[in-house]
Amino acid sequence: MNKLIEIFNCDRHWGIGKRNGLLFRLPKDMAFFRKTTEGHAVAMGENTLLSFPHSAPLKNRINLVLTQDPSHEYPGTITVHSFDEFLFQIRKQLQNGDVFVIGGASIYRQMLPYCDEALVTRVEDDGGAEVFVENLDESPDWSLLLASEKEEDNGHIIQFCRYENRNKKAL
Repeated sequence: MNKLIEIFNCDRHWGIGKRNGLLFRLPKDMAFFRKTTEGHAVAMGENTLLSFPHSAPLKNRINLVLTQDPSHEYPGTITVHSFDEFLFQIRKQLQNGDVFVIGGASIYRQMLPYCDEALVTRVEDDGGAEVFVENLDESPDWSLLLASEKEEDNGHIIQFCRYENRNKKAL
C-alpha cells in the first residue's frame, strides 16, 4: 500500500525555517531528500514552491501545489486552490505511489494527521527558526520507528529518523 509521508529537517527545537528558507545547508540531507522523493509526487504550499531556485518545480517528480489565490497557476505543477482539491489530488497520486509532503509549516500541520510516516532529519543545533512543526517525540499519535547513527553534515550533527503515525486519519 502506498504511503503519505512528511519529509523535512528540523533543529533541536523542531524549527524548520526562517525568512521563507531552510535553516541549514545540509548536502547529505539534500541527497537523501532527492533520492527519496524522485519519481514520486510531492505536495506543498505555494510559498514552498516560491522558495525553490527560480520558483521552479522539482525535477523528476509530480509537483502538487496548493495556493489560495485562484489567479495563480504554476507551469509544470498541478496547482489547486482549495484544501479539498489538494486532498483529492493527493488521493489520486497515492494510486500510483508514495506521496511526500514537503512543506511549508501550515501544510505540514494540516497534513500531519493524514500521514502514515514522517522522515525527519534532526539537526542538533539551534537554527534560530521562526517556523516550527509539531514535536513528534511528544505526540501520543507518533512513535519513533528508526533512528540512524548520528553523523556530520556541513559542520552539523544530524540523525535521520523515521516516525510512524499510530492514529492516522483517513484521507
